[in-house]
Amino acid sequence: MTQPQVKKDIRKASLKELKDFLKEQNEKPFKAKQINEWLWKKSVQSFDEMTNLSIKLRETLTNHYEFRPVSIGTSQVSNDNTVKYAFSLADKNDVEGVLIPTDTRMTACISSQVGCSLTCKFCATGYMDRKRNLDAAEIYDQVVLIKNEAEERYNHSLTNIVYMGMGEPLLNYKSVLDSVELITSENGLGMSPKRITVSTAGIAKMIKKLGDDEVKFNLALSLHAANDEKRNQIMPINESNTLEALKESLLYYYDKTKNKITFEYIVFNKFNDGIEDARELYEFAKQIPSKINIIEYNPIAQADYLNAEKDAIDKFAEYLEKRKIVVNVRRSRGKDIDAACGQLAGKLKK
Repeated sequence: MTQPQVKKDIRKASLKELKDFLKEQNEKPFKAKQINEWLWKKSVQSFDEMTNLSIKLRETLTNHYEFRPVSIGTSQVSNDNTVKYAFSLADKNDVEGVLIPTDTRMTACISSQVGCSLTCKFCATGYMDRKRNLDAAEIYDQVVLIKNEAEERYNHSLTNIVYMGMGEPLLNYKSVLDSVELITSENGLGMSPKRITVSTAGIAKMIKKLGDDEVKFNLALSLHAANDEKRNQIMPINESNTLEALKESLLYYYDKTKNKITFEYIVFNKFNDGIEDARELYEFAKQIPSKINIIEYNPIAQADYLNAEKDAIDKFAEYLEKRKIVVNVRRSRGKDIDAACGQLAGKLKK
């Protein structure tokens, strides 16, 4: 019995592969560029939508290729209008993403892996297994879906993208950079890389690779403690990527890109919210061109950490500001639906 032909995902075909395929089919190679435009600029999800291609070519493409798009399985709206999405992947896995609307921004928070392997103690995703990396198209699809939602729900285009959802982006390096290219290219969505932030828990050698690749997007480091002993407790990755190693990699990255670093610092009650903690953070941050985002903690069922008291947060920020450090205190969005920082754990089901 003849086995049915396994079709290839059209969005994993390179431009060269498409040109070669078209030649084999006695079609003009320039049509590969048209196909790419439909895929990445117009974000179509069927060959029938490629209306400047002949019906015959569309049928040929359908016989050899298929789409494996991401779709919205379900969504949930917070009291503050933040929207959390469960995205369904073609292989039946799910990841989560968030649309965060404010008066000045419309931000998409997207995932780079199904689950995570880093086991950060305060993060719900860290208690999940890492099942696999997302490919570039799956990351791109999240952006397109949230972009469409922003326009439909709030009549506002997407302004910013943060790779701060499920997974560690630098452990899915190629797909993340490929997705940024699709999002920023004039042949893709055409967004400015300055409106994209990739957040890492701190993989020193990959931060250096970002420098070598002279990336144009913003880099954020989830720091959360500025001494190794405390950081080891909450982020096991620090044992193999110490603060000294991270400092060296960040300075290398800055030297190559001239992009300032953003340090993300979640303040936990009576753990890292004291003036001594602020002093240690200042001593670390002053060595690296940077700014600091102080982030409220969003408790999760798996951990006993609590958010710092408001008075402690204010004193912490004031200590840094007096020493000319640029500080932003970020208030939580979407925590009533487990959509806030550190809360994504695949609980939003279809």
